[in-house]
Amino acid sequence: MESLTLSIGGMTCAACAGRIEKTVKKLEGVTTATVNLASEKLFVEYGDTLTLSGIKEAVTKIGYEVLDKPKGSTVTIPIGGMTCAACSARVEKAIRKLEGIETATVNLATEKATVIYNPQALRLSAIKEAIEKAGYKALDFSKEGAVDEDKLRKEREIKILWRKFIVAVSFAAPLLYIAMVPMIKWFSLPFPKALAPMNFPLLYGLAELVLVIPIIAVGYRFYTVGFKNLLHRSPNMDSLIAIGTSAAVLYSLYNIWQIAQGNFRAVDALYFETAGVIIALILLGKSLEAVSKGRTSEAIKKLMGLAPKTAIIIENGVEKEIPIDEVIPGDIIVVKPGAKIPVDGVVTEGHTAIDESMLTGESMPVDKKAGDKVFAATINSNGVIQFKAEKIGSDTALAQIIKLVEDAQGSKAPIAQLADIVSGYFVPIVCLIALVAGIAWFAAASAGFVTLPAGKSVLEFSLTIFISVLVIACPCALGLATPTAIMVGTGKGAENGILIKGGEALETAHKIQTIVFDKTGTITEGKPKVTDIVTVNGIAENYLLQITASAEKGSEHPLGQAIVLGAQEKNLEFLGVVNFEAITGRGIEAEINGVKALIGNRKLMDERGISLSALEADSDRLAGEGKTPMYVAIGDLALDGKIAGIVAVADVVKPSSKAAIESLHKMGIEVAMITGDNKKTAAAIAKQVGIDRVLSEVLPQDKSAEVKKLQDEGRKVAMVGDGINDAPALAQADIGIAIGSGTDVAMESADIVLMRSDLMDVPTAINLSKKTIRNIKQNLFWAFGYNVVGIPIAAGLLYLAGGPLLNPIFAAAAMSLSSVSVLTNALRLKRFKASKA
Repeated sequence: MESLTLSIGGMTCAACAGRIEKTVKKLEGVTTATVNLASEKLFVEYGDTLTLSGIKEAVTKIGYEVLDKPKGSTVTIPIGGMTCAACSARVEKAIRKLEGIETATVNLATEKATVIYNPQALRLSAIKEAIEKAGYKALDFSKEGAVDEDKLRKEREIKILWRKFIVAVSFAAPLLYIAMVPMIKWFSLPFPKALAPMNFPLLYGLAELVLVIPIIAVGYRFYTVGFKNLLHRSPNMDSLIAIGTSAAVLYSLYNIWQIAQGNFRAVDALYFETAGVIIALILLGKSLEAVSKGRTSEAIKKLMGLAPKTAIIIENGVEKEIPIDEVIPGDIIVVKPGAKIPVDGVVTEGHTAIDESMLTGESMPVDKKAGDKVFAATINSNGVIQFKAEKIGSDTALAQIIKLVEDAQGSKAPIAQLADIVSGYFVPIVCLIALVAGIAWFAAASAGFVTLPAGKSVLEFSLTIFISVLVIACPCALGLATPTAIMVGTGKGAENGILIKGGEALETAHKIQTIVFDKTGTITEGKPKVTDIVTVNGIAENYLLQITASAEKGSEHPLGQAIVLGAQEKNLEFLGVVNFEAITGRGIEAEINGVKALIGNRKLMDERGISLSALEADSDRLAGEGKTPMYVAIGDLALDGKIAGIVAVADVVKPSSKAAIESLHKMGIEVAMITGDNKKTAAAIAKQVGIDRVLSEVLPQDKSAEVKKLQDEGRKVAMVGDGINDAPALAQADIGIAIGSGTDVAMESADIVLMRSDLMDVPTAINLSKKTIRNIKQNLFWAFGYNVVGIPIAAGLLYLAGGPLLNPIFAAAAMSLSSVSVLTNALRLKRFKASKA
């Protein structure tokens, strides 16, 4: 199964997105296909029976464009020393000989070579060397491969739309002036006598025609796309505009012909200004819409901007600066103080502190030495280090975060389903309503049941209604209502270190009623320390700690590591261990210097028949203080069913835990804690932070069952854990939240990944979900409400009740503003503030 994202050109409304989605889903082998109108992208998953070219062909066939990104990196190199065509041909030939070159063209007039190459197979320095070996000078060059192609395309699109609008409004303004001024009776405005409609009607009509032609020319896409889709029986917003304005223009042309035939009264039935102003207003709306759409994806652009553009590598013992795309795994990279880490890798030399806040949100720099991992886009604070490149390009942690956010922004929330269904039928229904309304009013007016507005004929009256209905309908607002809010919401989450993996997770999060927190490393720091050592039967404290630490040295459990650290602090010697066995959820068993040791929780001791009565009081006291007692049985004592002592370990509660849980309580959310600790220890921690429900003595494999029990109570449950041993529970929960995993963003089990270990990000994520869903509901209400109210008004409902008849120009203005208002409302989410302790 393969998945890919394609940029699509030519979409104008929800009907376009729906048509592409429907077409791609019909292809054999496609499992999922979703189109995001706001980002203009198609997300598709397909099997081996289908090829990429097959998907592209299907999309192209229905009239849309698949915008390919260049396969290689593009570089433009100014070349000095060329004097004739033979020189340019020689340089071209020299470059093309290199392995990894896709295309190379040299322009003698501009003295530049444009090269597309594979940066993994060839370095820019090799291209430069080839030019210089051929006898020419390679000057400073500019690399274009790292440029955001989507951003450039959208910027070009915005420029073109604004240019078209300026042309349209430059002709629409005088056209509207010429059309309206002769109708104004209560005051006079300057007007050329040569165009007076009553004196020179034909000249007046031809002047309007001359002014409307450039407007139609700049709005030609409405006609080419609109009528093409109409012929394919899948009309879209362009079709509505094309039909409406064409009707106005054709009717006006007919009346110019009537004027030429001597019917001068036909001068009152010219509607060129209606078509011209409608196109100008819609181009304004489209321009504003394109600008707003660009702002919805600013979060992705910010993330992309974090990556440095160059890296300093060591080649043959010499430092050399190269573009980031040319770094390959195995390169030794030098990073100086204040510079960004270019790719992911492992430190080989040097010591420094690195600011990883852009990835994890943690403000304190992290110490790095030989053997430690470093990540792209993080900042080297002080020392000089060398590291070996391991992950480059799309494999870096930053690239994975960007992909995760892009995927989330392209996903659909269940709340969008109604809008998708309506969008599929919207345009054909609007066409039908316009036709029925026009014919009905024509019939009623012809039969004398309706009083016509002053100066309007039956045909003009019904045509006005027909055009108004077509122009006021706005499928764009429906199509943009959900994706724009999801794009801004997920982007805002990423800015705050909260990676939401999709629209469904974003929607479900606001319904959460119970949140279950894993204790160790989530509510607590996950870095426990030895606090107490209690012994019986004459065992020395240091001996008990030495035996316990020696056994735990092979364990990866945080409590075991704390005991090892405690022994190191006391400079105790670690003894040799054999027959080590980890007993899941209970403890460990090992043989140390011929002595058997059994170390673990009460369950383990009970199962082995070891009495804990001698330590009951101490155990209760320690548990009541929130400390975890690790029971230790040694040697023959273990065989005789006796205990040697307790090593107590405490895990400190995170400073933000209590504030986060208080914030969740204010939202009306029940908070539970799940832990393998005994009831007393768990209760002590729960009391400190204000937990409502404690699930103690739960084995790792049983965590998912405990989550299921909560769900069986009819509650929507979120699970917050570290994403490793909590994976089954994260998957079982309605929402799985992995915390403190800033560089491990590929966790499949979690729906939301919190980049830092701050629990305040949990209420922030829930709050962001609530705000985003509220925004989507507002958008959908506006989009549906606008069309539900606007279409009947355009169809003459107010006129029927004795009110005014809606002018098509005002209908066009309302339509243009409707989609812009939806986008503007979605952009309000950019003001979202994270919860603070």
